[in-house]
Amino acid sequence: MDRYSFSLTTFAPNGKLLQIEHALAAVGNGSTSVGIKAANGVVIATEKKTGSSLIDISSLEHMAMVCESIGMVYSGMGPDFRVLVNSARKMAQQYRRVYMEDPPVRILVKELASVMQEFTQSGGVRPFGVSLLLAGVDERGPSLYQVDPSGSYFPWKATAIGKNMVNSKTFLEKRYNGDMELEDAVHTAILTLKEGFEGQMTENSIDVGIVSVIPSSQSGQKSPTFQRLTSTEIKDYLSNIL
Repeated sequence: MDRYSFSLTTFAPNGKLLQIEHALAAVGNGSTSVGIKAANGVVIATEKKTGSSLIDISSLEHMAMVCESIGMVYSGMGPDFRVLVNSARKMAQQYRRVYMEDPPVRILVKELASVMQEFTQSGGVRPFGVSLLLAGVDERGPSLYQVDPSGSYFPWKATAIGKNMVNSKTFLEKRYNGDMELEDAVHTAILTLKEGFEGQMTENSIDVGIVSVIPSSQSGQKSPTFQRLTSTEIKDYLSNIL
């Protein structure tokens, strides 16, 4: 065992922090998650798999709303995701308290990435074992970002993380079109997950979330809203694809 792999704050001779490499390995063992930016919104989707058929799959949380206009999904370690969701929600509320609106996606991503980066250079801690996909709509339009355990973050048109990342990205490169609408993006996201899906894909084995601009029920003005598709809605999409 390489002695440098036990230290978070010591670089190995090859210039890598091996604990971050191990964190990325944890991400690579996690469920596949996909994000696609469409012309009129963003789609994120993920597998909901369990190690046993006895687990109540409806209780699994792979996707979360951060604020009204931003949602996020992960691949990797679920407990680490819960901590980061709580941090992201606090950041969003602090921004809203000052500016009376949801934060722009890039601002929230930058703040969340700073938290993750801090855990790569502090003693007595370890990196977060998750990669995140954050989807939202702000004044710049739809946005999709990936945040890695190192604290690095990247904007994407379409991407995938987790167990089947390589094959999923290859599939997206062939299927992605910058002009695609939200409906097409949902179909493409489900098809991408299906590429590496083991077993029968059902409405209970995947989770799909969309951020779109819809009229507000209170003011009538259009505002970006994140919502998770219901099992019935996912079943309808699957019936058109499978």
